Amino acid sequence: MKSILYLLPFLLYIIIISKKNLHILQQHFYNENNRYIKWGIKKWNEVFKIQDIIMLIINGINLYIRNKIVLGLNIIYILFFILEKKEQEKEQVKIPLKVTARVKRLIGSLIIIYFIPTIIYIITKDSYLNIFLLSLMTSINYLVIEISNIINRPIEKYVFYYYKKSAMNKVKDMKNLEVIGITGSYGKTSSKNILNDILNVKFNALATPKNYNTQYGLILTINNLLNKFHDIFIAEMGAFKMGRIKLLCKLVRPKYGIITKIGEAHLETFGSRENVQKGKFELIEALPSDGLAILNKDDEMQTSYKLKNNVKVIWIGIENKSADIYAENIKMDSKGMHFDVVFKSTNEKHKFTTKLLGIPNVYNILAGIAFGKYKNMTLQELDMGVKRINSIEHRLELKELGELNIIDDAYNSNPVGSKMALDVLKLMKGKKVVVTPGMIELGTEEYELNKQFGKYISKVADYVILVGKAQTKPILDGLQEEKYDEHKISVINDVKKAFDIARELKEEKEDIYVLLENDLPDIFNE
Repeated sequence: MKSILYLLPFLLYIIIISKKNLHILQQHFYNENNRYIKWGIKKWNEVFKIQDIIMLIINGINLYIRNKIVLGLNIIYILFFILEKKEQEKEQVKIPLKVTARVKRLIGSLIIIYFIPTIIYIITKDSYLNIFLLSLMTSINYLVIEISNIINRPIEKYVFYYYKKSAMNKVKDMKNLEVIGITGSYGKTSSKNILNDILNVKFNALATPKNYNTQYGLILTINNLLNKFHDIFIAEMGAFKMGRIKLLCKLVRPKYGIITKIGEAHLETFGSRENVQKGKFELIEALPSDGLAILNKDDEMQTSYKLKNNVKVIWIGIENKSADIYAENIKMDSKGMHFDVVFKSTNEKHKFTTKLLGIPNVYNILAGIAFGKYKNMTLQELDMGVKRINSIEHRLELKELGELNIIDDAYNSNPVGSKMALDVLKLMKGKKVVVTPGMIELGTEEYELNKQFGKYISKVADYVILVGKAQTKPILDGLQEEKYDEHKISVINDVKKAFDIARELKEEKEDIYVLLENDLPDIFNE
């Protein structure tokens, strides 16, 4: 009983900080491409807390002088536990830690690692050494989590390959299943959901759920959701470095491919625009010769690429009228959009209506129409499919919050998408408010692109609410350079306060539109 009470302060503190660091590890895809370690280096002052370092020094001195009074300082870790718990309760956690089988295995490894000081204590009966070791392991908990991750890698590799082989065999055995892959720097999830809604008018299609666009996501979808009744499998394919799309193609063997748009998203991890371009075209170059690629003729990054296989290509567009299928006469209001689609091969023109907003969604709908037409869907079926498309969560999604009209574009903002979201806001009749924490993962260009974003905002918004002082500094610089009225700018740390500010801005008999542009992961909270 005495030994349990002796260890209790450390155990409580270790549990609370381990939960937080496991959450960070999970959000960084279990340190794939060293993302977890890079974040720790960037945020070293958050990872290695000053109070932990001070206690480590005290316990180091204690190990030398062996003072029984100082030995009782381990009780301070109860205070640390209480403070850390309060701090975590105040944090805005959008996606909580998911206690998956993998996380449970990590917890098992952590228990073994933290049991080491106890074993040393039993062998040596040296309380001073034990407290020093526990103090050391709490102060470097961030690294201990990664050590557990490294220890578990052989197990995770075995588990991964078992389920991967099962998924590959399942796809291989479904002889009549056709797979279409969708990739791009942005718009993948929207394009996938739109295509799924259109195709399900005639076919039994399955799309990867939510933003399941990694190997793990595809494997889970295939093993758990794909069945013998599905005709078409729509696989969203994400990547943040070269070779990733190629791996996904080996897994699902697509016959068809769509590239949405190629831009600066994940420029930091790809290394260059050329690498981003090559990385996305890995999908098209994995297609068989009897397959089909749907590409965007308004995207210079697609038209300039020299394709290395002879797959059939259908070009879509809005600005470039030489595209095989293009949209014109686009009209947008608070209820959605109307536009004409021209099919050059048959000289047909048809008007489509959708609840969705924004030019990016016109491109996504065009891709869905192009593929549906290729699969012999009639104009009536395509028309029905476009009308039934549901609003896509957090992607230019129009919703009401009391007296506020919210344009929710919170998911993964990027330079082109953010400008297009502002173009949508510009069309709305009423007071226009922008709420944003800025854009991330843009490499060396992050400052300049966010500053440019600030300049665009200055031309559209009646009021600006920036979330996170340090993160949004480039946007503020852009606003100031354009001489934007500083009385119309608020800088906050809690996004919930933005709605209170917006409500105060509303005047009687006036519509107010609030654009939520980007919603950073919890790891970027200030």
